[in-house]
Amino acid sequence: MSLLGAKHGAINLGQGFPNFEGPEFIKEAAVRAIHNGQNQYARGHGAPELNSAIAARFHKDTGLVVDPETEVTVTSGCTEAIAATVLGLIDPGDEVIVFAPFYDSYAATLSMAGAKVVCVTLRPPEFAVPISELKSVVSDKTRAIVINTPHNPTGKMFTLDELKDIASMCIENDVLVLADEVYDKLSFDLEHVSIASLPGMFDRTVTMNSLGKTFSLTGWKIGWAIAPPHLTWGVRQAHSFLTFSTSTPMQAAAATALLAPDSYYDELRRDYSSKKEILVEGLKEVGFEVFPSSGTFFVIADHTSFRRGNDVAFCEYLIEEVGVVAIPTSGFYSNPEDGKDMVRFTFCKDEATLRAAVQRMKARLSKEGAK
Repeated sequence: MSLLGAKHGAINLGQGFPNFEGPEFIKEAAVRAIHNGQNQYARGHGAPELNSAIAARFHKDTGLVVDPETEVTVTSGCTEAIAATVLGLIDPGDEVIVFAPFYDSYAATLSMAGAKVVCVTLRPPEFAVPISELKSVVSDKTRAIVINTPHNPTGKMFTLDELKDIASMCIENDVLVLADEVYDKLSFDLEHVSIASLPGMFDRTVTMNSLGKTFSLTGWKIGWAIAPPHLTWGVRQAHSFLTFSTSTPMQAAAATALLAPDSYYDELRRDYSSKKEILVEGLKEVGFEVFPSSGTFFVIADHTSFRRGNDVAFCEYLIEEVGVVAIPTSGFYSNPEDGKDMVRFTFCKDEATLRAAVQRMKARLSKEGAK
């Protein structure tokens, strides 16, 4: 969709990368590291100062004390953390539960590991976790469950009650949790809770995160996995044969980034809340049904009132005739039919870009939509 959008000069509200720069103090730290000679291979599981900064931030966020040397692994983005975790801890034939819609990397890496993907579908408008259905799919082959909160693509945040129910199920059935928390600082309506912080859960959880979303530096690909030593061992075995180590100067800068004061995160949420309001209100005025989004920088909208076919056909029309990029959500489901009525928009763009996209849709889409 991004390639098609570029071909037609469309405003890209599809792919989740900011069109604005990350903070200067972090970029300056990277430049200093380069000029100071930090340009050779980093230690495989992470530069010591970054491992320590990750552990300190995790303690501040969750109250959990982790050992930066034995329980933190730096990876090349959270996508590599996911791959290293899956390849290091999941065996062929293991069953792994994922919630659909899901980030497409999950199914791909589970396939590489020879695992069986078991889907539990979250349905609009609230995308609530169907606990009874979840419990019904657990078997003696269930090795792990993947949780992404705040959730891409829906913007849903798992509630504390949902997390407690999932935790209880995992403890009862000896199931691991692979927790993708890359949007943890982009929570608007609910307080983010790491499932690892719940009683009995740290010893069975791998918590994965990254720098890119929080600091608008998606191209740096700095991520990490936090887990007890017996799980970290498996993550590191796979990591050593995927990338071995991650960019040295960027790790030094990432350590500086994680020292940012709380005021940085407060301002980040205020800024994204304003952007979200511009997009959501604009989409509603155009005629979309917009589903609630409590976190991330994505919103899901029902496009069916415009009568332009399924989600793929609608997105192609939106790009070619209206000049705005959105993402078909069918690609996030194991059964594409479950996503055919919805599309995903991102608001990780500057306000002028968001307003321009809304204006295009108001001028060209509402007039040519449902008749």
